Amino acid sequence: EIDMTKATQANRLADETSPYLLQHAHNPVQWYPWGEEALAIARETDRPILLSIGYSACHWCHVMAHESFEDEATAALMNEHFVNVKVDREERPDLDKVYQLAHQLLTQRPGGWPLTVFLAPDDHTPFFAGTYFPREPRYGMSSFTEVLSAVAGFYAREREELARQSDSVRKVLAGIHRAAPEGGSPQASHLAAARRELIAGFDSVNGGFGDAPKFPQPAALERLLEHAGEGDDQALAIVTITLRRMALGGLQDQLGGGFYRYAVDARWEIPHFEKMLYDNGPLLHLYACAWQITGEPLYRDTALAIADWALREMRAPGGAFFATLDADTDGHEGGSYVWSRDEVRAALDAPEWELAAPHFGLDLRANFEGRWHLKVAVEISALAERLGLSEQELAARLASARAKLLALRAQRTQPGRDEKILTAWNGLMIRGLASAGRRLGRPNLVAAAGQALEFLRAEAWSGERLTAVHKDGRARFPAYLDDYAFLLDGVLELLQARWRGADLAFAQALADTLLAHFADPEQGGFFFTADDHEALIHRPKPYGDDSVPAGNGIAAHALQRLGHLLGEARYLDAAAGTLRAAAGAIERAPSWHNSLLRALAESLEPPELVMLRGTGEALEAAAALLEGYHPHRLVLAIPDDAPDLPEALAAYRPAPEGFSAYVCRGTQCSAPITEPAALREALA
Repeated sequence: EIDMTKATQANRLADETSPYLLQHAHNPVQWYPWGEEALAIARETDRPILLSIGYSACHWCHVMAHESFEDEATAALMNEHFVNVKVDREERPDLDKVYQLAHQLLTQRPGGWPLTVFLAPDDHTPFFAGTYFPREPRYGMSSFTEVLSAVAGFYAREREELARQSDSVRKVLAGIHRAAPEGGSPQASHLAAARRELIAGFDSVNGGFGDAPKFPQPAALERLLEHAGEGDDQALAIVTITLRRMALGGLQDQLGGGFYRYAVDARWEIPHFEKMLYDNGPLLHLYACAWQITGEPLYRDTALAIADWALREMRAPGGAFFATLDADTDGHEGGSYVWSRDEVRAALDAPEWELAAPHFGLDLRANFEGRWHLKVAVEISALAERLGLSEQELAARLASARAKLLALRAQRTQPGRDEKILTAWNGLMIRGLASAGRRLGRPNLVAAAGQALEFLRAEAWSGERLTAVHKDGRARFPAYLDDYAFLLDGVLELLQARWRGADLAFAQALADTLLAHFADPEQGGFFFTADDHEALIHRPKPYGDDSVPAGNGIAAHALQRLGHLLGEARYLDAAAGTLRAAAGAIERAPSWHNSLLRALAESLEPPELVMLRGTGEALEAAAALLEGYHPHRLVLAIPDDAPDLPEALAAYRPAPEGFSAYVCRGTQCSAPITEPAALREALA
């Protein structure tokens, strides 16, 4: 074991690539990464495992680190009584899902980060769990040192009780997903039930769902947006009010674009300042779709601001995207983003300040610890009327002011960036960029999505399997359900924006690996880990959406689309089996399963497939006829000279000149359509 008499001496985390783990590499705590070395020491020394799970952008993770893990006395207690294991939840979502569930079982409360779990050394069953523990007793919580002493004493003296509790926990975990599906498949009534629940939870004043803290919930908004695409005006109002309030509030970075993680208040004014790739990819898609439906410039501008932020601040060499930006700067949350009034006034000329002060709320009371976090307090249209100037002139003036403030902000200490490249989260951003590029007419965004895909195919794909994480030239960790499902979904969206035969072949390979290694052949659905993954105390099969959409929902939706596209029954059967397996969960809480409900909607009424063949301008003109928001339409524009088409697509033959189009619904396809008017009629 390591002599940790000096806090500056590196522990076992020093060889890791995770920025989060490296932040703890010089703690006086004798940290280990999760792995056989730590697990073996726990068994051999009969010491419980203290498992601490967090991530680099997590504010309270940093607080607990500074208060406890950097403290010599606390570290001495940890080192004496426990084998201390630190896990980055973004690298090991498998461990996080298992032990978040265990926390919920043990405490009857939802978990979070940092997650603190004490495990038996022999079988890794949890026997005590919590999240953040303070250095001193406060917030109604015991101090961390009190917890350490109590847990160590319990383990030493109460082995029989521990064994009984551990047996109960294992039985509960073993029973999850074991029972046969509860009969049949979910029905259209579940779509209506989820819609009613979302409407009931809608905040009609501020947008969003529920009260503070308030999260964007893109999966719920996308489900409602699909209702809106079917003519549901109430669903459209909920989505547009929410997207508008989010875009105008402090949840959006009003200078640099992109969205923070969540708002601590109901009005979307003050965020928790971390920025996550996994939020911004789905929101990029949503805002682009909202612009297609409404034509409202705010939604287009917000989508482009997300994309600009991702390309400017999150893009890695090679074209993929980094994971997160920290909430904290120099130990202060939001330090990079907030302003004093004098700073802004000094940076701008008089006409710019005349506009910026009321626009950003700088003429109101400070809203963040004596300073201002920028929001849109008064919109340009209202200011144009107040100042007697045109909206165009004010927009140009505001753009100049924003550019000056952003340049000034760039001179500050910047929040830390976690430069892991996560396959799953890149899949979400690939979809967002491809969708926005196609819907907003921005080829550069489609090209960026393609470059990110090429990076993952080169660096994360072995030819048969994916890895979950790429960092410092190393591809690590066998990929999870979300990696395959989100990337498959992203590839299908990219195929609608540009045709590449290699991309379709890659989509098939991803789908085949899902079926071969993640599918539950007995009960249906997909496990979160592969059949040859490290054995943990539980093999999750997640159905509900949380901070990211449920992998089972995205897999079912993407497999259905690919199955209809290629006429491949295996994919359609796997999607149907997933919906049957999840029927009970959907029945109990419809609005928690919006990703699965998107798949359900297209199982009840299969997507409309539009296949275009042609060359050059003729193909582009035909594709232009299909513009607009059509959530259940899949469009592929395949050049006439595309080589090696699969048999199912080769049947859609080119026309002698111009273009040919085939409109397919379910198993029925139209005869080739070669005239624009006839295509419009077929799509009406």
